[in-house]
Amino acid sequence: MRAMLLRKQAPIEDSPLQPAELDDPLPAPNELRVRITCCAVCRTDLHIIEGDLPPAKLPLIPGHQIVGIVDSLGPGCKTHKLGSRVGIAWLRHTDGTCRFCTSARENLCPQSKYTGYDADGGYADLAIVPEDFAYTLPDSFSDIQVSPLLCAGIIGYRALLRSNLPPDGKLAIFGFGSSAHIVIQIAIHRGHPVYVVSRNPNHQALARSLGAAWADSDPAKIPHKVQSAIVFAPAGSVVPPALDCLDRGGTVSLAGIHMSPIPPLDYDKYLFYERDIHPVTANTRSDARDLLQAAAQAHVKTHTVTYPLSQANQALRDLKEGRIDGTAVLIP
Repeated sequence: MRAMLLRKQAPIEDSPLQPAELDDPLPAPNELRVRITCCAVCRTDLHIIEGDLPPAKLPLIPGHQIVGIVDSLGPGCKTHKLGSRVGIAWLRHTDGTCRFCTSARENLCPQSKYTGYDADGGYADLAIVPEDFAYTLPDSFSDIQVSPLLCAGIIGYRALLRSNLPPDGKLAIFGFGSSAHIVIQIAIHRGHPVYVVSRNPNHQALARSLGAAWADSDPAKIPHKVQSAIVFAPAGSVVPPALDCLDRGGTVSLAGIHMSPIPPLDYDKYLFYERDIHPVTANTRSDARDLLQAAAQAHVKTHTVTYPLSQANQALRDLKEGRIDGTAVLIP
């Protein structure tokens, strides 16, 4: 099979992903093999490739927002059939027995493993996934439309849950990339005013087109105090202004897998009056199923830019430099 392979972590400007011809993988017991039709690009891929996250496996095929058709079944598979369309997301293994797995918090499992990090992912023709971690996808979405939901959507949805947004609450979003453009549609569908802070004028325009009540680069100009905020930008410097825009008792959720250091926080200004900070760590399978249902109900329209698989380095450079409005999607 063809793949874009990472042999050594390096800045994306150095084009560290190289084309490779590899043997077709074979599914083990209780695993599926999926012939990939597309794989969305995620900022987490960039963190892995550039070394912001320590390597778990090298060489590595990145990618964890995978859509494809089941073309081979390992012994013991019972849920999915040959020819069925499935999605593969970031979380790919938990032990199922620890105190976190048995209390509906499998995203905190110490033995968790991840697609495109601990195991090869979707920048390729084929991918393997444990059957229990493959998702049936709503028919209302095409392959390209649904691929960003498989991480950007899922993590955005968990960040929305972690923000404790009350039924009549206002939401502020900091950073307007792939996750944010999905979350805003779900929040607005549920009746919440949304205020967007982004340095990118194109991203501000996209936010307004999707129904944002306000979009600007200066958080001090947000016209109302909000009950909840989500920080999608991987910059710790954004956390103080996100806290500053909260009403008393509000919550900021931090959606990134990696973030630069958060500066010292003035307790009286940013944290007093019971303002909370809730980080997000991966997702549960329940989050994924709930997000796919919520996105279908809200008629979410993902904004995508497609690239051939061979241009994975360019797609990631465009992501890094803020040139993509929505999500990049690789096509084998």
